[in-house]
Amino acid sequence: MDDTKHWYRSKTVWGALIAVAASLLQVAGLQLGPDVQADLVELIVTSAGVVGGLLAIYGRIVADSGIRGK
Repeated sequence: MDDTKHWYRSKTVWGALIAVAASLLQVAGLQLGPDVQADLVELIVTSAGVVGGLLAIYGRIVADSGIRGK
């Protein structure tokens, strides 16, 4: 695997976190079905990408120094 990405862009990480959360919710008496868990993973990964992009744009706008190529 040569490609890398941030942890918050990983469906595997979010799937695992949601599975843990679903287990904890089940202990509390609430149940999330597999289809709801899959939908949550897609929503979170997509949202993380949008938030990351917006933060990058904001960071570039408020930066004190410019970008220079080679």
